[in-house]
Amino acid sequence: MRAEDAFELDRGDFLVSTDQALLQPAAVHALLTATYWGQGLTLEAVATSLCHSLSFGLYRVSGGTDFIDEQVGLARVVTDYATFGYLCDVTVAGGWRGHGLSKLLLEAVTTHPALARIHRLTLSTRDAHRLYEPFGFRPLPQPERWLERVV
Repeated sequence: MRAEDAFELDRGDFLVSTDQALLQPAAVHALLTATYWGQGLTLEAVATSLCHSLSFGLYRVSGGTDFIDEQVGLARVVTDYATFGYLCDVTVAGGWRGHGLSKLLLEAVTTHPALARIHRLTLSTRDAHRLYEPFGFRPLPQPERWLERVV
């Protein structure tokens, strides 16, 4: 049973849901450690990040959306729900890439009602600019104003 207040987007054999109870931390850990940015993440760090983010799980389903077969993707937004959000960890399992599922995740993120009122949603990507641009993402107009602290 999914949480009633979860945001969901159903596309036939796939479901995107923000229901925390559906998230599969071990599957997410496997997805993320296969990426260039997630290598070295511990399962504990992944579980903590899922708890403290608006997480969009992507699931392959059968028999309608009541039977989740496996988690095949994820997108997370770290946000205050009022002014700012940071989109991260957008990933789809290797065998499911090329089927438009990253776009499905981004559709869910950009249509989520709680995110519609924030002023700025940022992200960082090394090589997926063409994926994000149709959803309104643009290079920072003044990147010199942005700083980061890496520890």
